[in-house]
Amino acid sequence: MFELKVVTDFAAAHKLQMVAQKCENLHGHNWKIETSVIGEKLNDAGVLIDFGEIKVAVRELMERLDHKYLNELPYFENVPPSSENIAVYLADEMNKLIKEKNIRVSRIRVWESDNACATYIL
Repeated sequence: MFELKVVTDFAAAHKLQMVAQKCENLHGHNWKIETSVIGEKLNDAGVLIDFGEIKVAVRELMERLDHKYLNELPYFENVPPSSENIAVYLADEMNKLIKEKNIRVSRIRVWESDNACATYIL
């Protein structure tokens, strides 16, 4: 089994309800995102998938989120834009964008600060 990881980031604002009083106010983060994909077989070039293909898909997802108010995005209208739910969103959307068969997202790690992150493991 092989796992590849691409690290990227985006900046966005959100607010959460019923968490900590401070987080209920509108605030932003410089989110760091680790996207990992997994697969069993290497292709004829000796790679699981070209890192460039992963980066194109990740870049598309970051453009959807970067410099946005996450609460106003359609996916988050009824889902709180927590780090955990951002990870689920990214995993689901990334799996839709991967063109290679037998390759899927294995985990998404969403860092909202240098010392706090949520990981969604599929």
